[in-house]
Amino acid sequence: MEAALPQMPQSLLRLADLAASRGTSFALTPDADERHAIADTLGIVGIKKLRFAGTLTPQGRKDWVLSADLGATVVQDCVVTLAPVTSRIDETVTRQYLSDLPELTGTEVEMPEDDTAEPLPDMIDLYAVLTEALALALPLYPRAAGAALGQTVYTEKGVTPLTDEAARPFAGLGALRDSLKDTDD
Repeated sequence: MEAALPQMPQSLLRLADLAASRGTSFALTPDADERHAIADTLGIVGIKKLRFAGTLTPQGRKDWVLSADLGATVVQDCVVTLAPVTSRIDETVTRQYLSDLPELTGTEVEMPEDDTAEPLPDMIDLYAVLTEALALALPLYPRAAGAALGQTVYTEKGVTPLTDEAARPFAGLGALRDSLKDTDD
């Protein structure tokens, strides 16, 4: 049986205070002011709905696993027209907090294969996990319906404009091949 999450300031979970024999459930449904603050942090227009619910479960003697579902309705600016674009996000979030995770040193570090593993903290800030997961799930280039990038070409009078098609490195080779094929026949 999972224990209900005690109400903690700013949803900080101190792992030493949690039952090590069973999971701890949590559910965050930020109010309008909290959603506005998260939207400002992420640099988006707004968040209409937001829910982050799951379980923090002990794994072995010292490690913990956070498994949660993130549901959000977000509003972003269209990358073409700047019109508001509403997107629905439904993601499964998993974080493994490991006590024996090797510490990364040096200026260049290889990315680990498991991107859910993190060093074991003393406290877990559920709002920080929620905000990070939402940031990773946001559409990178939201577009309004019917929005398309056109092509604008500027040049001096009497000069042939350089287009994307003409600038391609092998654009002329196809025409050369076709002209050589015609002379061979």
